[in-house]
Amino acid sequence: MADPRAVTGAKTDARQHHDPEIRGFASDNYAGAHPEVLAALALANGGHQVAYGEDDYTAHLQRVIRSHFGQRAEAFPVFNGTGANVVALQAVTDRWGAVIAADSAHIHVDECGAPERVGGLKLLTVPTEDGKLTPELIDREAYGWDDEHRAMPQVVSITQSTELGTVYTPDEIRAICEHAHERGMVVHLDGSRIANAAATLDVPMRAFTNAVGVDILSFGGTKNGAVFGEAVVVLNPDRVRAMKHLRKLSMQLASKMRFVSVQLEALLAKDLWLRNARHANTMAQRLAAGVREIGGVEILYPVQSNGVFARLPHDVSERLQKRYRFYFWDESAGVVRWMCAFDTAEEDVDGFLAALREEMGR
Repeated sequence: MADPRAVTGAKTDARQHHDPEIRGFASDNYAGAHPEVLAALALANGGHQVAYGEDDYTAHLQRVIRSHFGQRAEAFPVFNGTGANVVALQAVTDRWGAVIAADSAHIHVDECGAPERVGGLKLLTVPTEDGKLTPELIDREAYGWDDEHRAMPQVVSITQSTELGTVYTPDEIRAICEHAHERGMVVHLDGSRIANAAATLDVPMRAFTNAVGVDILSFGGTKNGAVFGEAVVVLNPDRVRAMKHLRKLSMQLASKMRFVSVQLEALLAKDLWLRNARHANTMAQRLAAGVREIGGVEILYPVQSNGVFARLPHDVSERLQKRYRFYFWDESAGVVRWMCAFDTAEEDVDGFLAALREEMGR
């Protein structure tokens, strides 16, 4: 019988069920894992490590996280982004608390009501032109703290980069944090694409998180080359409570946590996180430049990360979707979203642009 500990070079009876040469523009979640992340997973395999986060890899991840976010930072690895957001928001709210967010925020639009149903939170959403909150927009819902008939605004949640592909500057986030803190509120940052924002701004992630007053962060790994796994990063422990218990209660405590932690370490220990994000952003810029040369296609928002939002004839989008995967963002308005990933190649972009030109010309 083969030694089950001999994992190097192990064979498998699994089969490949897809063409690895096909890449689309639907989501950076469609991408596979970066080879360096897969190598890290193999490195962490074999032997026994203590479960539920008491392993050597999760301990080392704390040191890596502090190198990016300061000595007070603590990471709590979780399974996915929705879980990270729900756990983070629960940790900074009371049962009667509410969260102010943009009406395009992922916690409002794309999490099936999890912050409200699972977290027991009230979301107070504000319309924005570009996915970004401002102090003035926050004040549309930041009131009524002594009114027992109204959910109490306790948190401002922003996304960096936003769901519309735009990016906050450090000064913009500083203004939001100062405004929120003056009103007794906490600031949460949904960083599912935080690496793309840092790449665009060309600054360390701390420059627009702990350095400007963000209290708690949902750190994204999956969209940037991980197989799975995100983390809640507590930046200001004075504002946060009961994270360990909330993570377990919310079904986000991984028993074999080393396999989440080692992926985040592989991304963050050196510059893989930044290399991946810069490449995805560059491919989005290449895509946007080509789209601007095609008549009848309108780019709707500044292309500041790895997404391009455009408006074009509905029938063209439907035909193009048969050749490349992507999603409608607002089908009634003819708005689509094209996402690039760490593995998007120049020839993928050029092939897509050629197909777009062809369909627009039909």
